[in-house]
Amino acid sequence: MARKLIHPAVTVGAAAAVTVMMTAAAAGSTPRASQAAPPTTTPIKHVVVIIGENHSFDNLFATYQPPHGQKIQNLLSEGIITASGAPGPNFARARQLTASDTKTYSLTPKITGSYKPLPRPNTTYVPTACDGLSGNSPDTRFPANLPSGPYQITKYVPYFDDHIEYSSSGQCEFYGAYVGDPIHRFYQMWQQYGSHDGRLSTWVANTAGDDNGANPPAPIYQGGLQTGFYNMAQGDEPIIKDLALHYAISDNYHQAVMGGTGANHIALGTGFAASYQNSAGKAVAPPANEIENPNPKPGTNNNYSQDGYAGGSYSECANSKAPGVAVIDKYLAALPYKTLSNCQPGRYYILNNYNAGYNVNGTVNTAPFTVPPQKTDYVTIGNSLSAHHISWGYFGEGYNNGNPNFSYCGICDPMQYSASIMTNPALRKNVQHGLNDFVSEAANGTLPAVSFLKPGDDDGHPGYSTMYAYENFIARAVTAIQDNPKLWRSTAIFITEDETGGYYDSGYIQPVSFFGDGPRVPMIVVSPYARQGFVDHTYNDHVSILKFIEANWRLKPLTSFSEDNLPNATPQAYVPKVRPAIGNLMTMFNFGQPHFGTLKLPVRPAPRPAAAHLATIPFIER
Repeated sequence: MARKLIHPAVTVGAAAAVTVMMTAAAAGSTPRASQAAPPTTTPIKHVVVIIGENHSFDNLFATYQPPHGQKIQNLLSEGIITASGAPGPNFARARQLTASDTKTYSLTPKITGSYKPLPRPNTTYVPTACDGLSGNSPDTRFPANLPSGPYQITKYVPYFDDHIEYSSSGQCEFYGAYVGDPIHRFYQMWQQYGSHDGRLSTWVANTAGDDNGANPPAPIYQGGLQTGFYNMAQGDEPIIKDLALHYAISDNYHQAVMGGTGANHIALGTGFAASYQNSAGKAVAPPANEIENPNPKPGTNNNYSQDGYAGGSYSECANSKAPGVAVIDKYLAALPYKTLSNCQPGRYYILNNYNAGYNVNGTVNTAPFTVPPQKTDYVTIGNSLSAHHISWGYFGEGYNNGNPNFSYCGICDPMQYSASIMTNPALRKNVQHGLNDFVSEAANGTLPAVSFLKPGDDDGHPGYSTMYAYENFIARAVTAIQDNPKLWRSTAIFITEDETGGYYDSGYIQPVSFFGDGPRVPMIVVSPYARQGFVDHTYNDHVSILKFIEANWRLKPLTSFSEDNLPNATPQAYVPKVRPAIGNLMTMFNFGQPHFGTLKLPVRPAPRPAAAHLATIPFIER
């Protein structure tokens, strides 16, 4: 989504530094910097960030068992489930609760009981050709008596599903297990985890809705999607497991913002958020129907008054009278430490998914529900890298030589919101790349110092994609790097998910600010310098990637109020001793003992021809 430029609230010193940085970035063309980049503090000369879609740590690593001598916090180690996928002795820790909230938005609604059993998962918008069922209906591949907590998806839907039995209804775009899409939005996620450690995940998803203020409320198609998980111990996710065993993973890495894709990609690129502003960059209020209001509609149990893709995505979080804000402020104020107060007065921040302010060719995006071009309060890591003559690039599958197809994620490039980048042809070139460009540049040894690589529809997103497809994408990307020995010797690949997608996670969450943190998501570091088979417990989130880049190239934080100003977290402590704090991911490396061997990963059958149905699905909530 959007990043930030310079805001009146920034201190004079910081403002001057940002002004110099932006001026230098605008003046200099550094797609493959002609001026020498500063030396790095580590042997890493190339960073590649791969961002998949919508899986929590427990959803993918529920039963992962690390090499001898390593420990991990997941559903298996906590005794919530067994390696077979069945409920474990501590299953009650994840039992899904029911509640009542009829007056005002609350993080502590009245608990009324628990689900007995879990409601059947819903198909949401999975194509009939991929599951044999109608959309928005109970998924009868799952039994009607699921236990009220985590359950193994692939006991009922094969991980390597070929969908042949549904072929009379058409053709799926990918192989693999297609399942429904859990709801995953800002105020919903705060309510799921603000109390009871995620045990309200199912209740919130089945009551809050995202119907843009419809009254009477629109039907909700969710059921028990939220607590499903994949089972590595039973053969699921073989490529991800192979990478985890040979390189390093984190079991304490988090999405930086509660909620969905757009806001988390923005945080990953800016350490903060995008805001609603006019053509001069002045903070103004968005249209009334685009302002969030999570208070229950009259006569409903927790059905939000204004929320949904087509309306209700901004909040004025510096205003304690704004709907929902005071509740989160009160929660943060009760913590035993002081969180970041980085909401700027008068700014309405995007919390969910709207289109980027620019098209990839630099023209202003005039589509409905688009974040305005970010002219103030929006500095990206791209700005900082260019100002210091460090090359960078965003590679988006589906870019299609400047004519993005439906597979291209139009909300995922944080630089595409930035006026300073998108109106400067020299800087704009950095975001005009596709997957084929990445593969060819890796082969030729011409990748920039920092690359963001975004899948298209093979991003693993529930509803329209599969983990089988995303694993294949990962294998292709890693292989492209490892096939160039010189490039491989100086590269660190960070593989993560943008957010949980509404899937349950059992890990600790450290509140950092109004925006988050959110639940855990996977993080795998693939590099000759990654600690082999290591599980890092240091507290990290998406902004830790920015901190790694900044530490590696000796860069300063992007602004005075971005999250990359936070101190480094206590190494190997799930809960930092001094809070708030996030790591810089250096704890996942051993630069003194590199292993330059490569891992042969199976690249499975190529994706099938693009499925036409995806072009017709309105407002997919990435």
